[in-house]
Amino acid sequence: MYTCRMARRYIGIGAVLALVLIGAWCWQRWEPKAQATAPLQIAQFGGVSLKLELATTSAERELGLGGRADVPDGYGMLFVFPKDDYYGFWMKNTLVPLDMFWLDAKGQVAYYLEDVQPSTYPDVFYPPVPARYVLETRAGFGKAHAIATGTPLVLKNLPTVLQ
Repeated sequence: MYTCRMARRYIGIGAVLALVLIGAWCWQRWEPKAQATAPLQIAQFGGVSLKLELATTSAERELGLGGRADVPDGYGMLFVFPKDDYYGFWMKNTLVPLDMFWLDAKGQVAYYLEDVQPSTYPDVFYPPVPARYVLETRAGFGKAHAIATGTPLVLKNLPTVLQ
């Protein structure tokens, strides 16, 4: 009888320990969806005000708008790169359709794709000309505001890369 109680006690302790270890493993692997941690920048684009979240580090650019269930109207993410190049974008982990605008070093639209669907992943979209910035907005923004090649994104100061 004594050994039965001891065995149950050890089994109970083992089960609790296993749950703690599983919980710690899950906690370590859990990655919260990134939200704007820096103040949003206000820009003018296509004659309307746009709240911008800046992606200036490699980690921010890699995550982008992935995992977001919604991109509000009048909101965008501006990806900032160190130099002009043919930056490719895909819809990995992106849950909503987006408009994508490749901008030159002056912040003017050089190329634009509208209504890019999450189902296009793993396709990668490249501009036909080098760009310095990429702006992603809710799908339909470009059409609603008549955005075209040459439309400027007006910010006080165009941001630079942090990392």
